[in-house]
Amino acid sequence: MSTQAGMKQSKSFYLVVAIASAIIIFITLFPFVWMALSSVKQLGELYTVPPHWIPDHPTMQNFVKVFTESNIPRYFLNSVVISVGSTALALMLAIFASYGFARFNFTGKKFFQSFVLVGQLLPTAAIIVPLFITLRVLGLMNTYWGLILVYTIITLPLSVYMLTSYFQAIPVELEEAAVIDGASRLGVLFRITLPLSLPGIVAVLVYAFVTTWNEFIFALCFATDSSVKTLPIGLVEFSTEFTTDWGAVMAASMVMTLPVALLFVAFQRLFVGGLTSGATKG
Repeated sequence: MSTQAGMKQSKSFYLVVAIASAIIIFITLFPFVWMALSSVKQLGELYTVPPHWIPDHPTMQNFVKVFTESNIPRYFLNSVVISVGSTALALMLAIFASYGFARFNFTGKKFFQSFVLVGQLLPTAAIIVPLFITLRVLGLMNTYWGLILVYTIITLPLSVYMLTSYFQAIPVELEEAAVIDGASRLGVLFRITLPLSLPGIVAVLVYAFVTTWNEFIFALCFATDSSVKTLPIGLVEFSTEFTTDWGAVMAASMVMTLPVALLFVAFQRLFVGGLTSGATKG
């Protein structure tokens, strides 16, 4: 009897978990589904009350408008260049800084580790004016390099923190064995440590790319020219003083969301593994 009762409780538990998971999945995916459906609706269907869920006459006119009558293709290219550049720079700097914190003992190590995170704690309003003045003095306003450096500053602190935890989880004995075999310290880093740290590196890569891809405030202030504007800024251009072309906004949002979705799908296993390992080891 106790076994049957236990099986019933187990089935009830799994049923509750399944229902709760289905609700969470629905809540999570609903905005994306609504965005996809709205991107192929005609303008009149977007303003119906109650909402018109499924379009009667799906159209690709919104996407045609986005790609042929707006600067979205140029903004997409700008976002790719800036996001890839800042992600690569942040990842390169984070690898060397994190390896130093994880493997070397030096005076003030704890202080510098804590000081790195200070940059992550500062609010945007506190750093936007100093950054604006710095970029203007250096002549980097309305340039790719200006936004790349700003985004590197934003993503580097947490990237260093994440990779330091991951490097600390790798046994030092593996590196010592490589050194005994004649490998240099750089050789140990690139041949031993980095291959074993691939999930952590992917987690940092995804975090840095998504953060810079979606960033709005700094791009709005430091990229006022259409040759440098990014996709989040481009979405605003579909709104005027009196009206907003929601069909075009949704189509442009689909274009903006697709690269991030593909990135998560491609690196899903490594990304989750990197986050969990960095959070539980070290």
